[in-house]
Amino acid sequence: MWSRHASRACTIRGVIDDDPYLWLEDVEGEAALAWVAERNAETAAALAAGAGFAPLKERLREVLDASDRIPYPTRRGAFLYNFWRDAGHVRGVWRRTTPEQYRKDAPEWEVVLDVDALAAAEGEKWVWAGARVRHPAYDRALVCLSRDGGDAVVVREFDLGTRTFVEDGFRVAEAKTRIGWIDADTVFVGTDLGPGSMTDSGYPRTVRRWRRGTAPEDAPLVFEGRAGDVSAGGWHDNTPGFERDFVVRSMDFYHSEMYLLASDDSLVRIDVPDDASAYAHREHLIVTLKSDWLGQRAGSLLAFGFDAFLAGERTAEVLFTPDERTALAGHTWTRHHLILETMRDVSTRIEVLTPNPGGGWSRKPLADVPALSAVSVVDTDPDVSDEYFLDVSGFLQPSTLHHGHIGAGSEILKQAPDRFDTAGLAAEQFFATSQDGTQVPYFVIGPDRSAAGAGPGPALLYGYGGFEVSLTPYYGAVTGRAWLEGGGTYVIANIRGGGEYGPTWHRAALGADRSRAFEDFAAVAADLVARGITTPAMLGAAGGSNGGLLMGAMLTRYPQLFGAIVAQVPLLDMLRFHELLAGASWIAEYGDPDNEADRPHLRALSPYHRLSADQVYPPVLLTTSTRDDRVHPGHARKAAARLRELGHAVLLHENTGGGHAGASDNEQTAHNNALIHTFLWQHLTQRALPAAR
Repeated sequence: MWSRHASRACTIRGVIDDDPYLWLEDVEGEAALAWVAERNAETAAALAAGAGFAPLKERLREVLDASDRIPYPTRRGAFLYNFWRDAGHVRGVWRRTTPEQYRKDAPEWEVVLDVDALAAAEGEKWVWAGARVRHPAYDRALVCLSRDGGDAVVVREFDLGTRTFVEDGFRVAEAKTRIGWIDADTVFVGTDLGPGSMTDSGYPRTVRRWRRGTAPEDAPLVFEGRAGDVSAGGWHDNTPGFERDFVVRSMDFYHSEMYLLASDDSLVRIDVPDDASAYAHREHLIVTLKSDWLGQRAGSLLAFGFDAFLAGERTAEVLFTPDERTALAGHTWTRHHLILETMRDVSTRIEVLTPNPGGGWSRKPLADVPALSAVSVVDTDPDVSDEYFLDVSGFLQPSTLHHGHIGAGSEILKQAPDRFDTAGLAAEQFFATSQDGTQVPYFVIGPDRSAAGAGPGPALLYGYGGFEVSLTPYYGAVTGRAWLEGGGTYVIANIRGGGEYGPTWHRAALGADRSRAFEDFAAVAADLVARGITTPAMLGAAGGSNGGLLMGAMLTRYPQLFGAIVAQVPLLDMLRFHELLAGASWIAEYGDPDNEADRPHLRALSPYHRLSADQVYPPVLLTTSTRDDRVHPGHARKAAARLRELGHAVLLHENTGGGHAGASDNEQTAHNNALIHTFLWQHLTQRALPAAR
């Protein structure tokens, strides 16, 4: 363990960076945790001691625990399953009901697994991490449980009939495990079985066929990736008449190889570009392109006959072709149809595609979606029926859950109530011009500016800009109560690096071009001021994870544009990220610090290394979690320490649990959000928290 005052040189292939704060990377080291406790106390004194904090936190907790939230369902045979948290179920319950009961305003739920009771009985801070239910019998599940919110999980077999764990069933110790059913007594598993079983990124490197009653380390090896890969995985397709096994090697986030696993365990490569995503569905092979191929544009969705493709046929049915304003958002199967979601200028559209018996596909709209809204398929049962559950929401419109069968119409099944006062609010979309002339869309939700006397006011600008993640319209009840009701304006920037306009929008900010995402965000900030929506002193910025890197860039590159900055579970040290936890898996996004060609741009991008005593920075709040096993808490800790050393205003809040989400229950989520919004109100308005409208 490094001492509190130790200075350690970080050597990267001949380049030495003196980093006096490496000791803060010792996640649970005594000195590091003592330092974190001091910072937490400072933050609590600055933000949580005021009269307005507790009422705000309570109002946010009320939203998160509300009993009239929509319980979104997942069909598993005769039942609809749902995982639910509220004030009486802090860690949550996995429960189920019948379709007939679900239609009622107050369905009768059968509790399948009470995570609170399990945590109390075992003395562990269990957090629900999902379950793999065996199909089509729906009699057993592989339940995944996280210790206090980390990505690593323990796996236990669960009997859905008796609602108990299977005493001699499949069990896997804590690891970033991949596991899935083959049949009643066999699974594919990749987990930590000692040296050579995990990649440098900390994910499974091997795929084994594990039979009940045997030790996992004795299970036959069917596939092995390389240490430098991100991960390897295997799965069984048990669709009647189309039973097949597959394995995949993910070299990085954007390149992979998929193989059909033959009965003799030989591998047949599914010969699509390694930057494409592909999967088999019944007689189809579905391919999403990330680069041009077979005369089709990047971002297209293609369908092939699976058997014909393996035989060498390369004639594709084109299900979607992007243009400059439209991108693929997702797609979901029902028994006989494909539901296609697309985005046009970041607003969602949805339609149904149907394969015709004689060839080709027909299409028609599924539902009308209001402007500046989002629609998503919640659930289908593709092996059985053409049933679907569809969620529609907007910035100022709570979710509406539709239920229907394709070809037979739909109905509104559930409607969430308003969670915040929307009187006098409006949602708009604008475009800012970035440094290279690119038009960058952004959404503005706040006071209706058409009202007489409207002037600049406090605004919060949110962004992400990485990993092809799209920021689409949604109803944010927490933001509504904590920010919009007080007169604040909330802004979402759809900057490059995301997926709002498909693969090219993402690739435009990869590696050495990451600064384009920063330029886009800064352009939106400047445009907000130019339109009279806010001023630099009243403009805050927030982002998490990769968005935390974005916040670090705003702090060190564009401090004059902002009055306060919040970086949640941030990535900030770009010369050591690959050495910390899952960081090696992000090299394809940012570059490799061990590569001499990449090191200069990574140093230039690294907020931790750009911090200076000579610059004037806006106040900063950094949040992280001791249990975050994805983005190391050392990023936030070291940046806070460096800012303090240089004499700048910084607060750090580190939750002891919560994982990469930063919170593992509604209490922690409400607390974190109350801290963030209290900080923003203090620094962007120099006044107390506003009263609710």
